[in-house]
Amino acid sequence: MTPLIGHRFIGGLAGVLGTSRDRYFANAYYDDFKRAVQEKELDIPSDTPTVSLIDTDDYTFDSGDASYASDVDAASKVAAAALSTPAIGAAGVFDSDDWTFPTVTGDQCEALITWLNGPTTPVADPLMAFYDTGMTGMPVTPSGGDINGTVNGSGWHAL
Repeated sequence: MTPLIGHRFIGGLAGVLGTSRDRYFANAYYDDFKRAVQEKELDIPSDTPTVSLIDTDDYTFDSGDASYASDVDAASKVAAAALSTPAIGAAGVFDSDDWTFPTVTGDQCEALITWLNGPTTPVADPLMAFYDTGMTGMPVTPSGGDINGTVNGSGWHAL
């Protein structure tokens, strides 16, 4: 099993996450996700928060260019896992249990994307955040075994 340690980024959208003028920065929310949270359009714990292992040779992050899971090319999604026990806790911190990508094969992966796998189709499954820095074990090259992810003790991110 290959260990992968998740990393948290936090709410000060300017600075840690960049600004709306800077669309190409590390560990960032998708623009439509931020808008949907502000407009109370999402029910994060009741939809199925999911994490995907991403090959950045096949996907280039742009916070304003993608809104839904279907906007991320299938070739870049090497593996996916539902996040169990998702919750929005104190101070708006999104958290979940650790996860496992089972029996992963495919290209080397350099990033993670979190998204909400709702009751409809991938066309309506909103992307949450993109992570490409601050993770132990990344990049990871799948070898056919499980890849385990560990959520930071302080959660995924603060909304």
